[in-house]
Amino acid sequence: MMRLHKPPPSEYKDYHHIAGCDHAGTGAIAGPIVGAAVILPNAFYHEALYNNKRRTTALPIHLYSMIQQHAISWSIAMVDHEEINRNGVPNSAQLAIHNALDQLKTLPNLLLVAGRSFDRYKAIPHQCIPQGDKIYAAIAAANILAKMYRDRYMEKLDKDFPAYGWKKNKGYATPAHKQIIKQFGTTLYHRKSFDGKEK
Repeated sequence: MMRLHKPPPSEYKDYHHIAGCDHAGTGAIAGPIVGAAVILPNAFYHEALYNNKRRTTALPIHLYSMIQQHAISWSIAMVDHEEINRNGVPNSAQLAIHNALDQLKTLPNLLLVAGRSFDRYKAIPHQCIPQGDKIYAAIAAANILAKMYRDRYMEKLDKDFPAYGWKKNKGYATPAHKQIIKQFGTTLYHRKSFDGKEK
């Protein structure tokens, strides 16, 4: 079992290909939702995976590459703004993780999923773990891959829509982002669930 900040549950001892799953972008008002799944070697451990509050700008970039190099299998999948507009944020978040699991080269026999709910994937057992990225290395790794991939995607979009500050705010509803929407309106990448009004 991968090393944890607390003793591993005994019921996990017979699972050798445990996939950590997480997504990024559900709280944004523009851009995609990105899901990731990561299967790490049982002995893998890196303290920085758990230091979410203390990560520097450079550290996640280093971890992004390190995770890909050391993982038994990893995958990233994106659900775009059009899919989000059709099916809503919760369904799109589930789809992003399911699509990432579809792309794994090694079939997991247990899924550890960040959050409180998850739609069953095939016949693979799963457990939902609130703030799981602070507990399990594989979930922390999936969190980093999803977040970094989405951040880079938003930085690319920023080149075409520089007024909205996506390079900095990554599509989240910062005061500056909302003020720009008041001035210029929304783009095709903004979600229809966001009406541009102050809540």
